[in-house]
Amino acid sequence: MEDFSAKFVSQKISKTRWRPVPAAALQPPELFATGSWDNEENKISVWSVGDFGSLGPNGEYQGEPQLLCDIRHHGDVMDMQFFDQERIVAASSTGSVTVFRHHQNNQTLSVNQRWERAHYHVDPDIPFYGGASCTGVICNNPEIVTVGEDGRINLFRADHREAVRTIENADSSTLHAVTFLRTTEILTVNSIGQLKIWDFRQQRNEPSQIFSLTGDRIPLHCVDRHPNQQHIVATGGQDGMLSIWDVRQGSMPVSLLNAHEAEMWEVHFHPSNPDHLFTCSEDGSLWHWDTSTDVSEKPSFFHQGGRSTTLLSHTANQSVISAWLSNNPTKDRMEITNLVPNQTLSVNSLDVLGPCLVCGTDAEAIYVNRHLFA
Repeated sequence: MEDFSAKFVSQKISKTRWRPVPAAALQPPELFATGSWDNEENKISVWSVGDFGSLGPNGEYQGEPQLLCDIRHHGDVMDMQFFDQERIVAASSTGSVTVFRHHQNNQTLSVNQRWERAHYHVDPDIPFYGGASCTGVICNNPEIVTVGEDGRINLFRADHREAVRTIENADSSTLHAVTFLRTTEILTVNSIGQLKIWDFRQQRNEPSQIFSLTGDRIPLHCVDRHPNQQHIVATGGQDGMLSIWDVRQGSMPVSLLNAHEAEMWEVHFHPSNPDHLFTCSEDGSLWHWDTSTDVSEKPSFFHQGGRSTTLLSHTANQSVISAWLSNNPTKDRMEITNLVPNQTLSVNSLDVLGPCLVCGTDAEAIYVNRHLFA
């Protein structure tokens, strides 16, 4: 934990996201947003990573995150994504989806747009209809896709009042998470262990492909796609296992890797260094999975004691990137490190960008690491 700065924030943090860095910029991210849950009043907050000039005796970063502004959020923040440099989209347990604007000139947040009844359980024309939790949101400007516990998929466009497309009964079970596979295709995961591909170019409201965990229908909670090889997808779920899928072939995962001892809440490939993958869990751990080649010869940027090496299969003549698609365990090793040892309460969310990682916990703390690959 010596590489982390911690901030105790007096609210349980459900989501943490870096503000994207402009494409041409070389500097690391400076701002991140958090969302909270299970508090009397939940908030969306924007933070700066802290005092840049503050270095300790060994050159380590000492600043702690500084709160820039916050705004009340109705309901628990179930998911949150930056839409662009200024706008943040939040999914609520009430079923609403809200776009907040961060005004950097005076450091305030305001509501830019809200879809009040994006997700609901019964007829929305009846007063006092029951809101259904909006469990996932993903943005690809100008589009915003949401999924919910009502099994509904919505496609919104920023500044449009109504949904552009809604797939009413997309799923008979709860949809837990969504991500873009390509510009017109999304991936969803649900509470019965299924991964589905949806193609918005098709008018019919059916998935174009369905993949499934065999056997016990373990709920899947999170999904991410490899940034360079879009057919490689990672999911995590209630049993803490990490599943790697190749959506070009078969209907089952390519690899099932033993991971956490409780629910895996988020999985993220590093966006520019996807041999590295990060997962966080209800069991209080945040794992860094490193499949980059020749682990033994790399400088050790891992904490001693948090180290374990897992065999990862690998197909001969595959590119390094495809270390994730594997079936010869002697070829490659994978190094796994718990970046936040000695945590007992859930690590609910993480985000990685450049050399920086941020995570949020039920222990009402935010942790920031600004030199992941030091």
